[in-house]
Amino acid sequence: MKTPVQHDNKMMEAMHAMMQEMSNASLHGDPDNHFARMMQLHHAGALNMGNLVLEHNGDPAMAEMVKTMMQKQKEEIAALQLFLNNHRPMPHTEHAGFNTEMKKVMDNMDLLAEQENLTGDPDQDFATLMVHHHQAAIEMADLVIGHGADPAIKKMAGMIKTDQEAEIQWLQKWLNERRGIH
Repeated sequence: MKTPVQHDNKMMEAMHAMMQEMSNASLHGDPDNHFARMMQLHHAGALNMGNLVLEHNGDPAMAEMVKTMMQKQKEEIAALQLFLNNHRPMPHTEHAGFNTEMKKVMDNMDLLAEQENLTGDPDQDFATLMVHHHQAAIEMADLVIGHGADPAIKKMAGMIKTDQEAEIQWLQKWLNERRGIH
């Protein structure tokens, strides 16, 4: 159940908008194609959330991290689009197990985000939600690494996973410092 803060929370609204986009996306295609399209939408959601942090003009360290993250994700969106432009999946190449697992990852991210007690502070809420957001990206990357066929998309998934793991560590450290946890 949403708390009043979460209901009117711009960061949560951006997260929900991303989830809606991902839910509406076609699940047709092989795991490589599916991953590339879903990760584009996932990154676009992170960009929208990051813009809320930058508009807020709060913690300078958070703003710098967000700018760095956004630059990487813009580059990855472009690379994913290039992959999609050049990778035409054969008809009937869907992988039902992959699609089911991808949906579970998204549903879990949404569930965990809904359970968070958001504050209304864009920096704090971004960090809190982005931990779950990035964890979902890591799980998506693991899925395509395990089920995909294209070496280039598997390599990109590995790089996304590495970047997101490092960002989660940074975000958790930032959150812990604000909570007085060392």
